[in-house]
Amino acid sequence: MKNIISELFYGNIDPQTRSYQKGSYIQKYMTILANAEEVLTKNLSGDDKKTFLSYANASNIVLGESELDSFIVGFRLGAQFTYDTFVSNTAPFTDFLKEEAE
Repeated sequence: MKNIISELFYGNIDPQTRSYQKGSYIQKYMTILANAEEVLTKNLSGDDKKTFLSYANASNIVLGESELDSFIVGFRLGAQFTYDTFVSNTAPFTDFLKEEAE
């Protein structure tokens, strides 16, 4: 098995290279969003268009930061599971059989 850290560093692992499945509910709503943005951008003008585009851009930034936060929290949780599984021996009960063997 290759070193996962090196693979990530060299760009051989890219968890964001994913797409929605055809016909999925999320693809349906992404299409609705794209169409609504296109219609609003086409039909709005002046300050209304500027306000809408500002809203859309700010919303995308907030969503991106939220996704980053969820990724970090999930990654840390996974690391904690790994640590607890392979490093920590903490448990609420004592293993009497293990103590007798030592």
